[in-house]
Amino acid sequence: MSDYPWGEFGLNLAYSAVAAFAVLLITWLIAVIRGGPHRTVDIAWGLGFAAVAVTTWICSSGDGDGARRTLLAVLTVVWGVRLAGHIGWRGWGKGEDPRYARMLSKAPGHPQLYALRKVYLLQAALVWLISLPVQAGAHLPGPLGWVAVVGVAVWAVGLFFETVGDHQMHRFKSDPAHRGAIMDRGLWSWTRHPNYFGDFMVWWGLFLVAAGTWQIAALTVVSPLLMSFLLIFGSGKRLLERSMAERPGFAEYAARTSGFFPLPPRRDARPEDGPRP
Repeated sequence: MSDYPWGEFGLNLAYSAVAAFAVLLITWLIAVIRGGPHRTVDIAWGLGFAAVAVTTWICSSGDGDGARRTLLAVLTVVWGVRLAGHIGWRGWGKGEDPRYARMLSKAPGHPQLYALRKVYLLQAALVWLISLPVQAGAHLPGPLGWVAVVGVAVWAVGLFFETVGDHQMHRFKSDPAHRGAIMDRGLWSWTRHPNYFGDFMVWWGLFLVAAGTWQIAALTVVSPLLMSFLLIFGSGKRLLERSMAERPGFAEYAARTSGFFPLPPRRDARPEDGPRP
């Protein structure tokens, strides 16, 4: 790794931090000026990653392998913009997200400043940290190898689960006959969270594309590990299922459907068996 441009990578980290925090701060200002809702921060999540990817692609010009830096930028932007567009379209015209409403109702001091500190700045820091493989891999010299090919395939599986899962959920909810029902069809019969599993695969895929050397892999593995923790044990699966636990039919659905990794549904499951892990 003696030929790795550590100085340029250090500057990249600084510029990417500016990009991530700028996206989230601008989103916060828009929410404050409009008087809410703060659910728009979920749109900025994907856009923040896209901004970091574009910033990194510019900063790494002349340093890393051209194919790897461009591939990392394209894959990240496609994922981030699709996610932001879907969340924006899904939430258009709706009020505040119940998660943020509960948080702000208990906020000590000024609610807007509390939201800035607890939601926006925290998410900006997470965007910067989770995007570490994209930043480090873009400066890595040397051609793409078979590990990168595997990474693209893993990323593609993740994007498939997210896109198809979101589409299936939209079609299900668009039918008035399904009002209040639990979605248990298509990919949602194999995993209770196709979209979260998709995120999981996307970021492990990006990690593999970036990990051209064991040193870069060791430096950046914190990214997919942190994303995995958030999706499974943090603000993703765990938090969502806590809010759905009392919905009619959820116990039966959880008993027969895998909690995260896709598996064939259990036909003989009963609610008393407990949720399937």
